[in-house]
Amino acid sequence: MPQESAVYTHGHHESVLRSHTWRTAANSAAYLLGELTADMRILDIGCGPGTITADLAELVPGGHVTGVDIAPEIVDQARNLAKERGLAHTDFAVADVGELDFPDDSFDVVHAHQVLQHVGDPVGALREMRRVCRPGGIVAVRDSDYGAFTWFPQVPVLDEWQTLYRQVARANGGEPDAGRRLLSWARAAGFTEIRATASNWCFATPEERAWWSGLWADRTTGSVYASIAVDDGYTTADRLTAIAEGWREWGAQDDGWYLVPHGELICRA
Repeated sequence: MPQESAVYTHGHHESVLRSHTWRTAANSAAYLLGELTADMRILDIGCGPGTITADLAELVPGGHVTGVDIAPEIVDQARNLAKERGLAHTDFAVADVGELDFPDDSFDVVHAHQVLQHVGDPVGALREMRRVCRPGGIVAVRDSDYGAFTWFPQVPVLDEWQTLYRQVARANGGEPDAGRRLLSWARAAGFTEIRATASNWCFATPEERAWWSGLWADRTTGSVYASIAVDDGYTTADRLTAIAEGWREWGAQDDGWYLVPHGELICRA
């Protein structure tokens, strides 16, 4: 595969990392946990700040976990987190999912959470993940599906946000509705033994609504996504401000409820 061509739509603004550091193995990789044994070697692709990576490491105390991400500064954060948690059986590196610098058959589990939606060739990425997974091992992927996000009460400007985000993500070379496509991508990559499931994040308590709406309001006006949306002519700064206010309006609703669905796969190499 050529080096990754897609642009990472979110970037690493504080509002993005606010979301990423919330993720745990329990809330983001539950479909995989029953497959793990204590001595497994795991590769966590797109590890971000390392919260899921560290949780996986705690579940394989006799094994080893390697976390990789394309952003050097984020790899440093993940490395520091693992050190703080005393996880000596971890290591981290800067890597591109399309060109993994590992020999064939290196890992028992190759895991990627919210990665395939951001790559230009998800089928090729899955083939590369399969290459570094030992025969009989597991390639595990989970991605959200932006077109299926839904919420109540209906705040019309959030419909504008949903359309805009998907436009920008696709212009960046990604596929924001990745969740529904994972099975087809895995089949195209040559996997034949696949378990496809789905799970959700749901934000409905006052605390959850405040957190989710606040981070998206800030991301809408302050992140790389916001800059691309304006600079490339998809919207204006004034419209982004209006969308951010719509997020806050939704978050203040006592009846507010938000659903983020995910597709997920366990593929046998």
